[in-house]
Formats: sequence, structure tokens, C-alpha cells
Amino acid sequence: MSYLVLARKWRPKRFAELVGQEHVVRALTNALDSGRVHHAFLFTGTRGVGKTTIARIFAKSLNCERGTSADPCGECETCRAIDAGRYIDLLEIDAASNTGVDNVRELIENAQYLPSRGRYKVYLIDEVHMLSKAAFNALLKTLEEPPEHVKFLFATTDPEKLLVTVLSRCLQFNLKRLDEQQITGQITRILEAEGIPAEPGAIRLLARAADGSLRDGLSLLDQAIAYTGGKLEDATVAAMLGTVDRTRVGALLEALSRGDGAGLLAEVGVLAEFSPDWNGVLDALADALHRVQVRQLVPEAPVEGEGVDIDALASALRPEVVQLWYQMALNGRRDLQYAPSPRAGFEMSVLRMLAFRPAEGEGMRAPAVASRTETPTRAASATAPASLSAASAARAELERDAMVPEPRRAPPAMPEPAPAARPTPIASAPVAIQNTPVAAAPEAHSAAGASTAIADASAWHALVAGSALRGPARLLAEHSIFVGYDGTTLRLALPATDEHLKSSALIAMMANALEPILGSAPQIRFENAPAEGESLRERKERARDERQSAAEAAFLNDVDVQRLITQHGAKLVPDSIRPFDEN
Repeated sequence: MSYLVLARKWRPKRFAELVGQEHVVRALTNALDSGRVHHAFLFTGTRGVGKTTIARIFAKSLNCERGTSADPCGECETCRAIDAGRYIDLLEIDAASNTGVDNVRELIENAQYLPSRGRYKVYLIDEVHMLSKAAFNALLKTLEEPPEHVKFLFATTDPEKLLVTVLSRCLQFNLKRLDEQQITGQITRILEAEGIPAEPGAIRLLARAADGSLRDGLSLLDQAIAYTGGKLEDATVAAMLGTVDRTRVGALLEALSRGDGAGLLAEVGVLAEFSPDWNGVLDALADALHRVQVRQLVPEAPVEGEGVDIDALASALRPEVVQLWYQMALNGRRDLQYAPSPRAGFEMSVLRMLAFRPAEGEGMRAPAVASRTETPTRAASATAPASLSAASAARAELERDAMVPEPRRAPPAMPEPAPAARPTPIASAPVAIQNTPVAAAPEAHSAAGASTAIADASAWHALVAGSALRGPARLLAEHSIFVGYDGTTLRLALPATDEHLKSSALIAMMANALEPILGSAPQIRFENAPAEGESLRERKERARDERQSAAEAAFLNDVDVQRLITQHGAKLVPDSIRPFDEN
């Protein structure tokens, strides 16, 4: 008997068995129960989150012999045939291998015929973004007005590659990545049903390595069962995945907190013996620093230790130092590909943390009682060295990120505080205050940017042109005419020819993309287009036409061109002149 992999054996067959996609299940269930079933659905999301599975369950719900409902019986011949992948009226098409227009034309011709057995003929097109532009154009008319007996179900991992005209004809559902708890729970249930013993730590390692994909998690579980011989233990699963023991990460952070450079490099040497993925080690380091920061700033929040003494590190390190080290871990991961070797890149990342570690005694958090009992002058003088050191380290790290060509230096040593009997030094007040702008600057900048970022249409054009908007959301922004912005509500307008772009999904995508720029996601409201309004796209087209006219005039007025035309009978090929752009 052939072995059926766990991902196929435990594929959900009913909506109730799905994990982590409640928002999609609720919408589809209500549509089936009310009879308001759209003719085209688009399921998007990363690999292994249930796009194809939901489409198959939806096809069963439409064609179940006991009637259309959100809970197919799973026992009739239709349900069993769909589960087995042999139902004649469910046509699963892999767009990656059927990209041409001829394939789509064949699909359109067959769609006109009534289903052979069921109530609906369902076309499930996987990785639909792989279709060619010509194939999409051939499908558009049928997609907008299909026969009553046809339903289209599309699945894709890259919706930004789809034409806006396709998106506007579909109901789009974005499937979420599963979190570790959901994947852990599902793997635990499967292991119990399969009768395979497993340690909780091994299951957590598999769930973390799945990276939000339940299918990837089950594939790793198959691999782990084969690797361990049927008993999943922490050490063997960690060896299979090549992950780093979290105690080693804790040892790295303890050496950093003590300022022990020799011990730090010794721990790196121990890690190197396991030939780890140094990117993964930096990820684990950043994850541990994140948990330390949570314990410091939100003590009541639950935080798991997992081999790292979170409480000891939280009490030993200043919060701003933890933030600085966290950024260095992320930046080190980014720079690892440019290092002479992965190990050297990792060593430089942790040595950078050591270099920007506060001087002896400054890394310890000051007791809260001292700040309340000391006079303001003495408290300012006592905290000045640590504040300035953290500020200097933060500035140095920002300079490194901005590629400032200035040599990095260690934080300057501060003079000892003046004795209490002597007058308070004039410099002590600025030193004590110096740490405040470092923390407050981002918020102040964000607030200022929110109020002046979109003063007029030109500012809106500049914001859209320089933003990270991509795909359909950028298309909507470029076609939108600026009306006004009061700090919370962004008022836009669309020409009548572009009204099809005004979908709730695209508006939400654009608002989320504008949030980092404006400080908060704006409320977007569309109004009637003003007579003098101009969108960024229209402005680009106008500028292009002006450049084209100028290029044609310059060419035709050229002395040599005029001589060729008049003396030699040269003729100009229409539309052959293009502006020369030096950039």
C-alpha cells in the first residue's frame, strides 16, 4: 500500500476543519446559505495556507447531491469524487503550465456547455498570476458575464501581478499566515491521531520552521518522522532543521551584558562547530532581544524564556541598549551577504553590539527609588553619562545606516559628576536633557509630517511618486485626483473612466501603505472630481506629450535634417522620434 503524505492525508474536507481562516469561511458560508454566490472568487495568500483547499470545499458545497449548503455531506458520490480529484465538473488548471491564450480559448469554449453531472461547472485555476496578458484579455469577457452554470475560483500567491481589470471582476479573499500556536495545535492533533510520540519542544521547532505555512509544517513533520525513526525529540529535530539551541543565544547575550569579549568569541566558536545558518542565529538573537524588551516595558505580558534568562537580562540592560542591539541584529542580517564569510559577518554584528555597550556600570538600570528621592540636579548629573552614551550610540548606528562616511568612534567618556558642595555645572542640564530628543524625535517628525505631508495636489503627486505603493494600490493612487487632507481624512476623486478602480480592497491597501508616511492610516473618501483637478498619471502623460512635442520640434528644426528633406527627398517615418533622456 502506497504511503499518503500527511499534508494530503489530513487536508481539510469541510469548512469546520480549516485552521486560521475564519474570516474567509464566514463570508463563503453566508454566501452559500443565502444563495448570493458570486461567479468569480480570488483567493490570495502565501503557500500552504489553504487556498486550493478552500476552493475544493467550495466546489463540494455547490455540487453536493444533498443540496447547496456550507456543510457538504462528504458521503455522496460527488463529494467523494471531488475529494479524490476525479470529478468531471471540477476542472483544476495549473496556470504555470497552461499560460497561453490557446489554453484559455479552449476553456472559454468548453464553459458554454452545461455540466455533465453537477449543478455547476467549476474552474479552479491555481497560480493564476502566471497567465499571460493575452490569456487574461481573452478571459475578461467570459469572466465578467459567464454562463449561469459556471463558477471561477482563482488562487494565487502574487496578486500584485494580476491585471486590475481581473481584480475588479472577482471577490478577493486574502488568506492569513498561520501563527505558531495554530500550527503547533494542528501538528499535535495529527501526531496524537497517528500515535507518534513527540516532545513539546520538537513540535514548537517544527511550527516555527513552517513560517506560517501549515503545508510546510506537515512536510517538515513527515521529514522529522523519517529522520527520528518515529519519535520526535527536541535534540534530533533541532539537528534535522539545523536550528541553534536557544541556550547558546542566551550565552551570547550574557557575554554581551558582561562586556566579556573573549567569552563572546568563544560562544561564536562553539556555534560554528554546528555549521549553523548565521542568518537564523541573528534572527534568534533579535527574537530574544524582543522578548527582553517586552519584559522591560510591559512586565505583565507573558513572555517565554526558551533557554534565555529573560528576567536577568531585562534587569541588567537599559531599554535603549536593547533597542540598539535589536537594530544591530536586523542590520547585521541585511549585511551578511556582503561579508567576507557568513561567520565573519556574524562576528562583526555581535562585536558591534559589544563596541556600543555602555561603559562599566552604565548598562545596569538605575533604581526607581533613586530617581524619586534625589534632587533634580543630582539625578540629572548621575544619569548624564548613561544618557549621553545611549544617545551617542544611537547616533552612530543611524550614521552607519545612512552610509555617512565618517569614522565611527566609541562613545566619549564623560567626566565624573561634580561634588554636591560645588555649584551645579552649567553643562549638566543640557546633558540630562540630551536624551529626550533622541526618543521624542520620531514622534515629533511624524506629527509634523502628518500635518504638512499633503498640502496640495503637487504634494500628493510627490508623495505617491516617492512612496512604496505597488501593484493595484499604486495604480489607484496614480489615477486619483487630490481634493483635500485634514490630517485624518484624505479626500480624493476619480475620473468616470477609472471608477472601476474604486474597490474596498484597493482602498484599504492604499490606506495601509500610506500609514508609515502619514503616521496613521487615513480615512479615504472619494468625491466628485474637481474641474481643474489632475491626477499623477495625467500629469505624467502631459509631461510626456510635452517632451515628445519638444523632441519632434527640435529634430525637425535641425539644419541637417532640413537639408536631407529638401535636397535629398528624405521622408520622416511617423512616430519614429523619441525624446532623448540623459538620465
